[in-house]
Amino acid sequence: MSKTPSDALSATLHNHLQQIIRENQQLAEKLDFDQVAAILPLLQQAKRVFVVGAGRTGLALKAAAMRLMHLGLTVFVVGETTTPAIGSGDVLLAGSGSGTTSSIVKAAEKAAAAGAQVVAISTTTSSPLAALATHVAVLPAAQKQDHGGEISAQYAGSLFEQSVLLLLDAIFQTLWGLDGTPAEELWKRHANLE
Repeated sequence: MSKTPSDALSATLHNHLQQIIRENQQLAEKLDFDQVAAILPLLQQAKRVFVVGAGRTGLALKAAAMRLMHLGLTVFVVGETTTPAIGSGDVLLAGSGSGTTSSIVKAAEKAAAAGAQVVAISTTTSSPLAALATHVAVLPAAQKQDHGGEISAQYAGSLFEQSVLLLLDAIFQTLWGLDGTPAEELWKRHANLE
């Protein structure tokens, strides 16, 4: 019995999903969790948390901002019209695989100059963003210009972007566990104008 084109596409989709999951699992096994855990007290002690990222990494940070808001933190997304000035006691959570994205580096410069702490999630500690950061968590993923396929067979910075989302969800889950607020209480903070 020969495969139909639909069967072949289904098999290809399945294989790609398994590859994506496998790459994220391999990244998680290489992660320095002590380095990541150091982010938690910075978020807990922050007066306010600001998040910044570009492209798909920015979307992952926006998703994290929502979860941190559910937890009761005061959170702002850089670039939104209602985002206030950052200052002392605040934390800028910045995501950039290369650590060279100009808008993110500029935001980090301004945050540091205003007395805020900068927490970077990146693939490297050797970058302009890392130089400005109070703390850097390194995700051992390919940068978007790495087309060699040695670290990831996925396109561009896909593994980094996925791992940022997963890591920030793990940070939220850990903070939530420490906080102990029931899910029903967190849900009261969920947007109700949808």
